[in-house]
Amino acid sequence: MTTTTNTGTPGPSDAAGAPDVAPGGPDATAEGPHATAGGPDATAEGPHATAGGPDATAGGADDAAGSRVHFWAVPDLTGLDFDPLLARLLHEEPVARIRLPHGEGHAWLVTRYEDVKFVSVDPRFSRQAVYGRSVTRLAPHFIPMEGAVGFADPPDHTRMRRVVARAFSARALRALREHAQDVMDRLLDRVERHGPPADLMELVNRPFPLAMVSELMGVPEGDQPLMARWSDTILSAGSGREAAEKAKAELARYFAELIGRSHGTGKEFLAAVLADAVDDATLDEREAVGLAVLIQIGGAHAVRNNSANMVYTLLTHPGHLARLRAEPDLLPQAVDELLRYIPHRNAVGLSRIALEDVEVGGVLIPEGDPVYVSYLTANRDPAVFAEPERLDFDRGYVPHVAFGHGPHYCPGSALARIESEILLDTLWTRFPGLRLAVPEDEIRWQRGALIRGPETLPVTW
Repeated sequence: MTTTTNTGTPGPSDAAGAPDVAPGGPDATAEGPHATAGGPDATAEGPHATAGGPDATAGGADDAAGSRVHFWAVPDLTGLDFDPLLARLLHEEPVARIRLPHGEGHAWLVTRYEDVKFVSVDPRFSRQAVYGRSVTRLAPHFIPMEGAVGFADPPDHTRMRRVVARAFSARALRALREHAQDVMDRLLDRVERHGPPADLMELVNRPFPLAMVSELMGVPEGDQPLMARWSDTILSAGSGREAAEKAKAELARYFAELIGRSHGTGKEFLAAVLADAVDDATLDEREAVGLAVLIQIGGAHAVRNNSANMVYTLLTHPGHLARLRAEPDLLPQAVDELLRYIPHRNAVGLSRIALEDVEVGGVLIPEGDPVYVSYLTANRDPAVFAEPERLDFDRGYVPHVAFGHGPHYCPGSALARIESEILLDTLWTRFPGLRLAVPEDEIRWQRGALIRGPETLPVTW
């Protein structure tokens, strides 16, 4: 086996994390955009429960073969800070071996844009082969249920994705855009009644995506607090494994009942679409429930934090904000650049398993080894993006991979963009003088979170 060697030993400060983004949608919860800026595995493995492990202070260690394995402790990062270990691996060791706080053994981490795309589409790297293995990972437990789309390979993955696509038809997206604008207008009415200062996380960024994904799923408005509580427990580092597994089971039971009530209704919400797919034997009930759980969690949690990150970025980049307000037609392009630029998440989502020896970036990855890809470092690859550390609304075409790539590309990406555009446009139309109510270094950021975001976002106007 051939490997590359590290040119230095990372210190504890290097062992941070913020790779692939997964804004929203089923696979957004499988790999990371989420933005809804949703992404791919955004909720795939849950938050990190610890900041370290036995080798946390070592920064790296040689295995029996003398090859460097970097221990990635993944402490919490704040704001727009980019993980220094990820940045260095991208430039110095783009196919590296890592160990995360939980699970066993080591895994490969692929960071360059073209290599990330290669691993994401090559069928020799399997998601399905991950299930049941104690792969080194960030969380003490897996979030996706057995049979969920995040663990599927084609053709099973293609079959499940085809069902979900029915809920994202052009007609459905038009209706969702209208609903999104209505929800946003009502939320900003509440902000106006509240008066300054106001916490956007509480009043806008949290309820908006929750309302949208619940509308998509067919979850009644009165049940949305349940969705929020279960999702937060599943994705909270402080809740512990037992509480997270209990919440996941309760959420699964809820959707099993909702799908059960939706058989033969002819409705277009996703629970009914999943029920129809069970009826025609396209899906079994376990697959339908697994899809529902991942979509609900990713669509609410990932977009909540991704949208807050976008607002924070514009509030701390006044020149970019002024440009966007002066040129509203720039908004779709600006959203894509924000998706590329912002380090939306910590660490990585789901791994893949090499089904045979495969060479990636000049390094031989042996059969049976787990492999992670970092969509976030791919979005900072200087071979693809000039001056990647700079936020630039004039890039034009921005071929980012914030929503993943290949079979696990987030099917909710269109809805994610709709939500982001409506939020950013309407927020400053209603409150043109919107600004942070506290110095930016006083913003508190969530700890132990898979998708990075502020705890609160106090603003005034």
